[in-house]
Amino acid sequence: MQPTHANDETDQESPPAPRSYRRLIALFCVLVVILLLTFIPPLINVSRLQLRIARNISASIGRPVHFDRVSLDLLPLPGFTLENFVVDEDPAFGSEPILRADQVRVTLRLTSLWRHAEFPKISLTDPSVNLVRAPNGHWNVEAILLQASHLDAAPTAQTFSGPARRFPYIEATGARLNLKLGQEKTPFSFTDADFALWLPEPHQWHLRLEAHPLRTDTAPGDTGTLRVEGTLGGADRNVGSLAEIPIDLHGDWRDAQLGGLSLLVFGSDAGLRGDFSLTFSILGAVGHNAIATHIALAKARRADFIPEQPLSLDAACSANAQNNFQSFSAIECHWPPADSSDPSLLILAADLPDVHQPRTASISLTIPALPAATFFDWLSVASPHAPAGTGTLAGVLAYGPQPSAASRPGQPPPTPRSAWSGDLEFSMGSIEFDPLTHRSIALDDVILRSTPPAAASAHSHSAPPSPAPDSFDLLPIALPLGGKQPATLDGHVDATGYTLHLTGTVICANLLELGNAVPQFGDGLQPVLDQIAAAMPDTAPPAKSGNAADRILSSVPIHVDLTATRAWGSAQVWRNTTPPAPARHRRN
Repeated sequence: MQPTHANDETDQESPPAPRSYRRLIALFCVLVVILLLTFIPPLINVSRLQLRIARNISASIGRPVHFDRVSLDLLPLPGFTLENFVVDEDPAFGSEPILRADQVRVTLRLTSLWRHAEFPKISLTDPSVNLVRAPNGHWNVEAILLQASHLDAAPTAQTFSGPARRFPYIEATGARLNLKLGQEKTPFSFTDADFALWLPEPHQWHLRLEAHPLRTDTAPGDTGTLRVEGTLGGADRNVGSLAEIPIDLHGDWRDAQLGGLSLLVFGSDAGLRGDFSLTFSILGAVGHNAIATHIALAKARRADFIPEQPLSLDAACSANAQNNFQSFSAIECHWPPADSSDPSLLILAADLPDVHQPRTASISLTIPALPAATFFDWLSVASPHAPAGTGTLAGVLAYGPQPSAASRPGQPPPTPRSAWSGDLEFSMGSIEFDPLTHRSIALDDVILRSTPPAAASAHSHSAPPSPAPDSFDLLPIALPLGGKQPATLDGHVDATGYTLHLTGTVICANLLELGNAVPQFGDGLQPVLDQIAAAMPDTAPPAKSGNAADRILSSVPIHVDLTATRAWGSAQVWRNTTPPAPARHRRN
């Protein structure tokens, strides 16, 4: 029998492909798993684990820990979420918690469940951390760091689990770090901080921090971004104190402005503008280490005017830190850096025994040979009317305890007072009168020297006087100002202000020209010279125009005895201390 046409069509129909069924089943299973992972965790009650989790964390860090709620998450990775997480403070450092976070996410490593539970990652959201230094010099994090240094943990990136649990990768975003001294919270803090901590080698932590320095009691300023990265700890796990923990850190401070920096450090705007950057490295132990820094200033100037050439600075500094960064020794800074091709213009050496008592510092500032052009360029940043000239500035200024007067019999010796001393010398110098003709006045050596102690009277039974603190004398300078003999200028500078004394024969026009070339010297000079000229008889040669005072100022040598005084922050005032000229009587 021959098959019919209908049977042929039935035979030609192919059954559904098994591969399509498998795809549908796989897709269905995935959807079911996603639904289970989404809807089942809220139905699982993990509150009974809350106390156990808190106890385990407390035992690890040595501080009481509590949080309001714990929930189970399966997506994107299985783990727990802790809400309102709080780590209590050691009562010796205060009552405010050392750490508070709105949310802590703890990821669970499923492959470790058959041996011991491991948490590969711990993430803190918007935590607030209080760093407290007690009056005895100890920090509230010391006990936590010491306890962590004794933990037997495997490196974070170790592929396979072993006898010791792998240390988790700990990170924090949007953190705020507050600094407290005892019970008092200082205005200094770090905001928008991102922090990470992990264990690359046994007993050695690697940390990374990026934050913005802030002062809370002033208007916000552009203080830049601070970045720190490096390691804490080492192979030796038997450290007995924080000071023994090895440290190797490096970092930078970028994009800071001098205006914002002065607000941060001093609490007020110092009227400075410019860009500031800093790189640093710290190597050694927490208790004793070596610090190296590189400081750069660009476009530095005063805020009230823009000089033709703003100041640029490139300096390198080094120091040794002791007592957990509470004291510093062998501080040395070179500008430019000592390893550069240019010779150092400024060398700073200092020691700071106690950062909480700045007056215990000793400082030495050495100027080997600073060209006058460079010195006057620096002055142009501070003043819109800086002089110009030639010469070399050299000398040494020192700050430290000064010799005290001897005490009287039966009395304790007086406490030494720290003050500035030393001397500066401007040699082979000249001051330019006219930048077009380069006409100038030559100067003898200009010497600024510490004021010596006053000589005790031979008949006095009192103790010898102490040197005047922060006091310097300008030794007499000969100024050729048109007289047969040069005039003499001397002065005195101290913490309250300065005085200048000019005596001798001068042509007033020459003196005014010097005052125009050095505006700081000539400030207020014109009125007193006008008074002198108006009071003198007309002995100048005839002129086609102009009054007698103008002719005297321009051509007649006169004897002057002038004194200028200026208190810091006030205007300069010149006084005429010249004895009046004797009256001349005409004969009838």
